[in-house]
Amino acid sequence: MTPPESPAEVTLVGLFSYPVKGCRVIPHDGAHVAVTGLAHDRAWMIVDTSVTPAQFASQRDTPALATIETHVGEDGRLELSAAAASAAPLVVAPTHCAGPIAVRIWRDDTIALDAGDAAAAWLAAVLGTPPGRLRLVRFDTSRRRDCNAAFAGDSGAHTLFADGYPVLIGNEASLDDLNVRMAATGAAPIDIGRFRPNLVLRGLAAWDEDYIDSLDIGSVRLRLVKPSVRCLVTTTDQTTGQRMGDEPLATLARFRNDVTFGGVTFGWNAVVLAAGHVKLGDRVAVNYRF
Repeated sequence: MTPPESPAEVTLVGLFSYPVKGCRVIPHDGAHVAVTGLAHDRAWMIVDTSVTPAQFASQRDTPALATIETHVGEDGRLELSAAAASAAPLVVAPTHCAGPIAVRIWRDDTIALDAGDAAAAWLAAVLGTPPGRLRLVRFDTSRRRDCNAAFAGDSGAHTLFADGYPVLIGNEASLDDLNVRMAATGAAPIDIGRFRPNLVLRGLAAWDEDYIDSLDIGSVRLRLVKPSVRCLVTTTDQTTGQRMGDEPLATLARFRNDVTFGGVTFGWNAVVLAAGHVKLGDRVAVNYRF
């Protein structure tokens, strides 16, 4: 295998967090990157209590989550709003807790902190679900949710309510190549938001992320540990919550199907080896696995 040529210049051009798992993105000009990921990223989650333990809700089963806007105040106060709903915004203090609740994220079971009945009633009103079925929970930072050591190795990586790893990396050139391939089939282009990344890079060749070991952005060091297997969320308009057909999954299936991981891939999961602050326009040092 021939190693990629070192890019002349790679810069950080996208920086995003998702305070409530599955809800709308918040773009940033700069952000702190902790061991668990961007500040406030996936610190909250909506769970379905019709099963035990309560199962995380996502756009896979509830695409309307994409219509819920999020804001985190300087004091950590969470505000949720939905333009299409008549409900007033919901405000929850980070210290508010109605009690512990057992929750499951994929194969991980943990205890989260329930945000209370008022938050549950707001979700029912906005999403049209039975009263009390969906509840808002906050990650209990007195606990740890370790990343899969089969990929994270001995890094000690842990995360909050992200699918499995603290940071998701996207490559702008890979999106461009995907859009060219989609255009050849008559499909409309999509933006990077469909893949819900945390960091987006410019200056790499398309699909170079498959060969990267680590990235240095100022004092922050990230190690890419696992390609991200994509699902139905990528077919969902991240503003309206509407399913938009079978793209980009149909095109990705023609050239990005990974039998090892059992699905199509776009972007890479990363763990945080050194924390710090990053901002848009930062230069990125790329270290390849060769």
